[in-house]
Amino acid sequence: MTQDSRDGSSTRVPNRRDRPEGAGLSHTGQVRNSNEDAILTDPSGTLWAIADGMGGYGHGDVAADMVIEQLALLPHAPISCAHLVGALQAANSAIRRWAASANVEQMGATAVAALVDGQAATIAWVGDSRAYRLRGGELSQLTRDHSVVQELIDGGHLTPAAVWQHPQAHVVTRAIGAGDRLDVETTEVALEPGDVLILCSDGLTDCVAEAEITSCVKSVSTPEAACRRLVAAALDRGAPDNVSVVVVRIDGAAAP
Repeated sequence: MTQDSRDGSSTRVPNRRDRPEGAGLSHTGQVRNSNEDAILTDPSGTLWAIADGMGGYGHGDVAADMVIEQLALLPHAPISCAHLVGALQAANSAIRRWAASANVEQMGATAVAALVDGQAATIAWVGDSRAYRLRGGELSQLTRDHSVVQELIDGGHLTPAAVWQHPQAHVVTRAIGAGDRLDVETTEVALEPGDVLILCSDGLTDCVAEAEITSCVKSVSTPEAACRRLVAAALDRGAPDNVSVVVVRIDGAAAP
């Protein structure tokens, strides 16, 4: 169930009419020496996730792996929103224990996970890893970043166009492993045949605008090809961070 693509490989789920078709791809990027992201793809089409280790904290790769490991432990039986939240909270506890045993002051990861159940998806996230839905050529962000700049935007103190000039542009306000208590945000969204879910680390959204994300996904016929196109777009723009994407197409319908 786990796909940790540190070498840039991808996994494609067979196209069957009774399940979503999806793929995932992770790349070190153009600047970093190691990949501290981890991804999860599910052959059953149910559970998909990205974890982005926080390199500034140290041991980000370990933290990201631990998040994905906890999600992968979820059973193949029906999974609820509570199970999803519980897995992320279990990862929080596991990271805290590991950090204490290794005498590491702090380590953590952001994450986004999608639980696809019929014509609905439950999205759970912590930090600034994101989920989008592409429907009929229109891209909608399903998550709200847990970050300093997002709070400034919400308070009317910063415009979205000025985000990347802000000195705290990459400071998150929530991370798995950052504290004993973890608040996981969730949302449920309706799905229709032909919808595409996109999960990504901030390594993508820091480099590729939403209009280009839409164009990349619309221009190809499979999730695997969409993942390659998105990562290539980030690499073309210098990719200073690790880049990870998961693309899931609902009901194996034709691309929008």
